[in-house]
Amino acid sequence: MIISIASGKGGTGKTTVATNLALSIGHDVQLLDCDVEEPNAHLFINPVVEETETIFLPVPEVDDNKCTYCGKCGDICQFKAIVVVGETVLVFEELCHSCGGCMEVCPEDAITEKGRELGIIQKGHRNSIEFIHGKLRVGEAMSPPLIDKVRSFTSSDKLTIIDAPPGTSCPVIMSMKNADFILLVTEPTPFGLHDLKLAVGAVKMLDIPCGLVINRSDLGDSKVKEYAEKENLPVLMEIPFDRKIAEAYSRGDMIVEVMPEFKSRFLELYQAIKDIVE
Repeated sequence: MIISIASGKGGTGKTTVATNLALSIGHDVQLLDCDVEEPNAHLFINPVVEETETIFLPVPEVDDNKCTYCGKCGDICQFKAIVVVGETVLVFEELCHSCGGCMEVCPEDAITEKGRELGIIQKGHRNSIEFIHGKLRVGEAMSPPLIDKVRSFTSSDKLTIIDAPPGTSCPVIMSMKNADFILLVTEPTPFGLHDLKLAVGAVKMLDIPCGLVINRSDLGDSKVKEYAEKENLPVLMEIPFDRKIAEAYSRGDMIVEVMPEFKSRFLELYQAIKDIVE
């Protein structure tokens, strides 16, 4: 089973839920941190890193000796990553989506591909928890291909927990698609409710079962619960605003280790998800 943990808003507690859920289950589980622009699950999991791989994105390279400047490569590119100006071919590598279309339509076979560094992927473990995350190269804007690479390590014989990026844009969709269940994490504030609505809209488009965790549940008001009831969105867990939890988070400690009573609550959350999926 693949559980993607997401939210419309940053700072709601996705990583807290993802890491503590993985640690509570403890075996036959892998945690994929797909927030490649700012991964932080490793700060809590503290994995033993066993392998680091640099990921490259294929981009076009033009042989001026073969090119006749016909412009077909520029015509097919939807993102204007390659443009013919007079007798010059300009390649904008940062805009390239690596579809290979320009190479296919070139009548002179003047276009080949070279690698542009996208970021790195690190793989490791904490006890029996398999851990994989990506780190996007500083200044890079194209995160979905790196997220896709992280997700390519999904194991079919383990529970996969995905810590998705915040928001509702392409990186989040890449982290949620083909999941068996999406667990949305929010907080009972106007901002939390606003962005939860956006996230629910995205999940509906993907037609994937989902549920809700309300973090800092005893703050704010009841509007999040009212919205969840209206949308038939089951509230599967509530985490109170507790100083011990905040202190543990600030130290990089796990809630289930500092407050062992929470382990059973996270296991109940996992069982509730299984019941919905099955």
